[in-house]
Amino acid sequence: MTHRDLLGHPVPPDAALNSPVVRALLTDPLGTHPYAKWSGAHWRLVSLVELGIPTGQPEAVMVCDRVLTYWADRERLAQVRRIAGRVRRCASQEGNAVAVASRLGLARDPRVEVLVEHLLDWQWPDGGWNCDKRAEAAHSSFHETLPALWGLHEFVAARGESVCDTAIGRAGELLLEHQVIYSRRTGKAIHPTFVRPHYPPYWHYDLLQALLVLDRAGFGADPRTARARQALRAQRRRDGTWRAVRPWWRPPGATRGQVEAVDWGMVAHQMVTLNALRVGAGSEE
Repeated sequence: MTHRDLLGHPVPPDAALNSPVVRALLTDPLGTHPYAKWSGAHWRLVSLVELGIPTGQPEAVMVCDRVLTYWADRERLAQVRRIAGRVRRCASQEGNAVAVASRLGLARDPRVEVLVEHLLDWQWPDGGWNCDKRAEAAHSSFHETLPALWGLHEFVAARGESVCDTAIGRAGELLLEHQVIYSRRTGKAIHPTFVRPHYPPYWHYDLLQALLVLDRAGFGADPRTARARQALRAQRRRDGTWRAVRPWWRPPGATRGQVEAVDWGMVAHQMVTLNALRVGAGSEE
C-alpha cells in the first residue's frame, strides 16, 4: 500500500493475499458470532479491507454474506428504538458493514441498500448518530458517527451515485465543527483517547482514523483539519514513524475471551505510519 498510495508504483491487485496477517484473518471461525469481539467476521472484514484485500475476493465475499444477513435482518432492525424524537442505534455496526461490503463489490446487494436506508433515517439533527438511550442525550457520538460516515462514503464511491451526499456532508460538518477532536466549549481534546492513534481502531474514534475517513470522504483540504494533523505530526518519532497505542481495547477486568483474531505486532505501527502519511502528517504545512 505504501508503494501504491505514496510512491505511485504499480502493485498487483491481489498483493495483500501474500500477507500472513491477511491469510489468518480470512480463516473465519464459522462457529463464532459475526460480531464477537474482536475475532468475529464483522471485525475481520473491517481489518481485511483496510489491509487492501482485493474487491470480490471469494473468501471475504462469503464471510461478508454472513455479516450482511445478520445486520440486515428486518426483525432486528424493527426493534431499533426512537426516544425523544431520535433513533438510538449504534450505527458504527451498520456503517462498518456497509463500508466493507461496498469495498468488496457488494454495494448493490439489497441488504446493503436496506442498511443505507436505515442509516439515513437514523441520522440525528446535528449530523451524527448515537445509541445513548437516555432521553436527555441530544449530541451525537463520534464513535458511532465516524464508521457510519465511512460506510456511506464507500457506498457512494462504489455505486458512483450521489445518493447520500447530504448525509455525508452533515456528518462531516459535525466532526469539522470540532476541529476533528476538540471541544467547542473548552478548546481541549474531547477525550484523552482521541489524541493518540490506535490500530485496529475497530469502532473507537481517534484523530488519525477521523482524518483518514474525512480525507476519503473529500474533507481532507478543509482548514479545520489542520489542528488535528498538527497534533498527529507532533507524535512522529525521530525515525519518521508513528506508534500505535497497544493494547488499548481491553479495560481492567475484561474477560480473556475478548481476544483479537491475529497478533498485530509491528503491523499496527506500520499501519498508523502509513495512514499518517496518507493524511499529510508527514509534511509541514
